[in-house]
Amino acid sequence: MLVGDLRGWLPAWCLDHLGCEPADVLFQLRQTSMVFGLRLADGRDVAVKARADDGRAVSCVAAQARLAERGFPCARPLTPAVGVGALAVHAEEFRPGGEVLHGDSPDVAVRYAEVFAWLMAELIDVTVAPPLPNPRWVRWDHTDHGVWPAIEFLDDRDQSAVPAYVIETADRVRRRMLAADLPCVLGHADFEAQNLRWHGREVWAVHDWDSLAWQPEAALVGAASGAFASAGPPTLAPIESSEAFLAAYQDIRERSFTAQEQEIAWAAGLWPAAHNARWEALHGDIPVSGDALRAQAAERLRRANA
Repeated sequence: MLVGDLRGWLPAWCLDHLGCEPADVLFQLRQTSMVFGLRLADGRDVAVKARADDGRAVSCVAAQARLAERGFPCARPLTPAVGVGALAVHAEEFRPGGEVLHGDSPDVAVRYAEVFAWLMAELIDVTVAPPLPNPRWVRWDHTDHGVWPAIEFLDDRDQSAVPAYVIETADRVRRRMLAADLPCVLGHADFEAQNLRWHGREVWAVHDWDSLAWQPEAALVGAASGAFASAGPPTLAPIESSEAFLAAYQDIRERSFTAQEQEIAWAAGLWPAAHNARWEALHGDIPVSGDALRAQAAERLRRANA
C-alpha cells in the first residue's frame, strides 16, 4: 500500500511528532480504534493508533508508558495522546511476534492469571486520571436509562432480538455490582487471549491498552477470569477455569478476597459475556457467548449472590 493511501493528516502528524514521514505501510486495522503499522523514512517501525477522543486516551497512554518503563511486556509509547480533530492519536513502538496461547483449561487459566496479577501489581503505583467512561463491556456503572449503557450503534438495532435470559442476567449482575461498596483501581478490562502474545511460557506482549478501566480490583479480576480464553469471537471460560484463575491471582498477590469481593468477581465475569451475547443477537452472529452464558449463568449468579 502506498503512503498516498493514508489518511491526509497522518504523514504530517508523523513528521511533527516522530521527526519524519512514513515511507511504507506495514498494515492497517480498524476495530474500536484505527491502527497504522508504519515504516518511517529513517527505518523505524512504529504503530500509530487513533480513536474517537472520549477523554480516556491520555490516561491510558500515560499508564502504558509507565508500565513499559518498568519493563512490563508492552509496547512503549513514543508520544502522548494528542488531539487531531475528533480523534486522540499516539504512536508507540511496533512490537510484533509471539504466539497466541490457546485453550480454556484450568492450567491455561493459571498462566493468564499470573500475567494479570503482575499487571495489576505494576498498576498500583501508577497515578493517572481515571480513564472514564469505562469500556462499554465493563460499564455496568453507567447512569443511563435501562440495563445497558447508551451505545447508539447498538441501541438503533431491533432489541427484540436479544434473548430474555441475556437481559435478565445483565440486570441481576448490574444490581449486584452497584450494591457493592469497593474502592476502584486501574486495570486492564479486555484481558483476552487475542490481546496477548507469548514466546513459549514467557509472555511477550500485552496489547490493547485503550481498554484500561476504573473499577474495583475484584471486578477487574473477575472480568478477566471469564474473558481470558477469547482468541476469536469472545466467549466465557468454563466455571472451573475461572475458579482456577481467581485462586491463582489471590495466591500470587498474597491476599484473599473477602466474601463480598468473591461475589463481585463472579458477577463481573458475567457482564462482558452478557454484553457480547447482546452484540451477537443484534448482529445475527453465531451465539458463542450466548450459548456459554445460557449454560453457566445460573451457577455464576449463585456464586455472585445475585
